[in-house]
Amino acid sequence: MKVRAAVFASGGGSNFQALLDHQRPEGDWGVVLLVTDRDDAGAISRAVGASVPAVVIRTTGRDAAVVALETLHLLERYRVDLILLAGYLKLIPREVITRYRGRVLNIHPALLPAFGGKGMYGMRVHTAVIESGAQESGATVHFVDEEYDRGPIVAQRRVPVLAPDTPQALAARVLEVEHELYPQAVDHICEALAAGREPTPITEKIK
Repeated sequence: MKVRAAVFASGGGSNFQALLDHQRPEGDWGVVLLVTDRDDAGAISRAVGASVPAVVIRTTGRDAAVVALETLHLLERYRVDLILLAGYLKLIPREVITRYRGRVLNIHPALLPAFGGKGMYGMRVHTAVIESGAQESGATVHFVDEEYDRGPIVAQRRVPVLAPDTPQALAARVLEVEHELYPQAVDHICEALAAGREPTPITEKIK
């Protein structure tokens, strides 16, 4: 079974691009859909360039139950097996989490459980890391549940925080790691799914 993945992104989509670049025709998984909440998301042009369907599902000012139903119908239409969050800034509807329990992954630009939670994204994360005096940061791939950044950790990779670092410099160093770590973690998860096994945290396998 080849795992059919949908990527959810709100911004420029560099992690989305890393996933697109990593997938292989003979591999265990492939991206079949981009979902975004913004008409101007840069990820849309990346999807168009890769001939991946892109669908905008607006969430602001809409009833949560309606958004959940629309999202579920879309995922069913594209026969999605796995959801990959790549800079998606909205909380995934509870109904979607329930339907795809253990089948939703996210990449976070810090070493969870530190520096996570609602409102902790982008430069806010890297600023908080530097201001805390931490000597290292990194990236975390984790399963998604009903709370921001609280699901079981799948894989982490560390990077040093250097004395002259600005949030922008640290962000660039962490982003390089994200682009390597996320596709590798997806490989391991999809290897299990393609074989009919339940995916589990595989931190020890990620080098």
